[in-house]
Amino acid sequence: MPPAGKMALSRVCWARAALWGSAVTPGSFVTRRLQLGRSVLAWGAPRSSKLHLSPKADVKSLISYVVTTTKVINGKYHRFLGRHFPRFYVLYTIFMKGIISIPPFANYLVFLLMYLFPRQLLIQHFWTPKQQIDFLDIYHALRKQSHLEIISYLERVIPLISDAGLQWHLSEMCTKIQRGIHPAIHDILALRKCFCNHPLGMNQLQALHMKALSRAMLLTPYLPPPLLRHRLKTHTTVIHHLDRALAKLGVAQLTAQEVKSACYLRGLNSTHIAEDRCRTWLGEWLQISCTLKEAELSLLLHNVVLLSTNYLGTRR
Repeated sequence: MPPAGKMALSRVCWARAALWGSAVTPGSFVTRRLQLGRSVLAWGAPRSSKLHLSPKADVKSLISYVVTTTKVINGKYHRFLGRHFPRFYVLYTIFMKGIISIPPFANYLVFLLMYLFPRQLLIQHFWTPKQQIDFLDIYHALRKQSHLEIISYLERVIPLISDAGLQWHLSEMCTKIQRGIHPAIHDILALRKCFCNHPLGMNQLQALHMKALSRAMLLTPYLPPPLLRHRLKTHTTVIHHLDRALAKLGVAQLTAQEVKSACYLRGLNSTHIAEDRCRTWLGEWLQISCTLKEAELSLLLHNVVLLSTNYLGTRR
C-alpha cells in the first residue's frame, strides 16, 4: 500500500478509536446522562389538564378581578376628592383611618354622621348660610362664658401690681366692662406695663387663667399648663403678625366677608353687626395691636375680652 494510503487509513483508525473511546468512558457517559436530565427539566413536564381551570379557580379569579377593579375605582375616587375638595378630603381621610373605619361599609356611616352633626364634623366651607350664623353664635356663646371669669382673674391680681397708678387703671377697666361700657383705645394702651411682667405677663399667667383664655380663643383648655402657655403664645404671635400685615394692606381693601371673618377671629361676634361697624372695630384692634411690642402680647391676648365684650351692646 502506498505511504499516502497508509496515512489516510491510520487517520481513520485514530478517529474511530477516539469516537468509541469517548462513548465508553464512564465519566463521559454520566455527563451525557446528566445533560439529558437537565434538558428534560428545562423543557418541563408534559402539559397537563391544569390549562382548564376548576370551578373554585374560576371563583378565585372573579374575586381577584372584583378586588382589583374596586381598588382602581377607589383610587380614582380619592384623587377626585383630593383634587376638587381638599379640605373635605382631609376630614374624610381622618374618619376613614379612625375607629369608625373598623366595621364594614363604615364609609357610608361617615356621611350619615356628617349629615347629623355638621357643626362638629364639617368645616365652615360646607355650612349653609343659616348654619353659618347659627353655629358661629353657638361658638361665640361658648367663648363668652369665660369673659367674666377672665375679668375676675384680672381683679384678683390688682393687689400684686407694684405701681399704684397701674392698679387704678386696671381697676377702672374692670369696673367699666362689668358695667357694660366699651373701653377706649387709650384706656387699654395705658395698661401695657401691667402685661409685661408679673403677674400678667405671658410667662407668669396662672393655669386657671390660661384655661379661661384658651376658651375665649376657642382653643382646648384640656392641656398641661406648659402646653397651654406655648399654644396661647404661638396663637397670639400669629395674630400679631397678621395684624401688622393687615394694617399695611388697609382694612378698606378687605371684602365684607373678610372683615367679618377677621373680627370673629379676634373675639367679636360679627354675624349680627353691620359691615361698617365691623370695619370700625377692626380698625381699633389694629391700632392697639400694631402699638404693642412682643413682650406685651399678653395684653393683645386679653384684648379679645377687653375690646369685644361690650362693643355696640353685644354683651348679653
